Amino acid sequence: MFTGLVVEIGDVIDVMRSHDGVRLTVAATHAQSLSDGDSVAVNGVCLTAVDVGPGSFSADVMNETLARSSLQEARPGTRVNLELPLRATDRLGGHVVQGHVDGIGAIDEVLEDGFSRRVRVRAPADVLRYVVEKGSIAVDGVSLTVAAIDDDSFTVSLIPETLHRTSLGSAQPGAPVNLEVDVLAKYVEKLVK
Repeated sequence: MFTGLVVEIGDVIDVMRSHDGVRLTVAATHAQSLSDGDSVAVNGVCLTAVDVGPGSFSADVMNETLARSSLQEARPGTRVNLELPLRATDRLGGHVVQGHVDGIGAIDEVLEDGFSRRVRVRAPADVLRYVVEKGSIAVDGVSLTVAAIDDDSFTVSLIPETLHRTSLGSAQPGAPVNLEVDVLAKYVEKLVK
């Protein structure tokens, strides 16, 4: 389990593709905190670290994950948000993020707003059904609060710290992003039915 608070922006340094999936290698200073078999969120996707070295780790990304996430677009040089899993003694500073992507959205519009930046994200209807104004959503693994919602998109506001610490600071219109809705909304829907 994660909280959507990114610890580092890593750099994809190798992508080995086969019909079985992809082995992704990421350069990251926090690799020193990982051991083989540990979970790590890469752009909001929960992966298992393997071949952990002093400044990098690899992860096998299966075809199912590639089909459901923007990791299908990863290339050497791609910058990715990284988060280590929540420990029982940690504070829950963001919201509960599982690392199970619900869909792929796209950055639709980026507008400066004082010291912050408003980012509009176009999202699939099956994701938007769970999005509410002032609710939580993970965009590329970053825990954010929804500022506005309309028929085909939602808007988030990014503070300077988020712009600096995550890859969303350089996000441009058209960029694909992983979306994970608050899991509580899905449980409520199932129980109400």
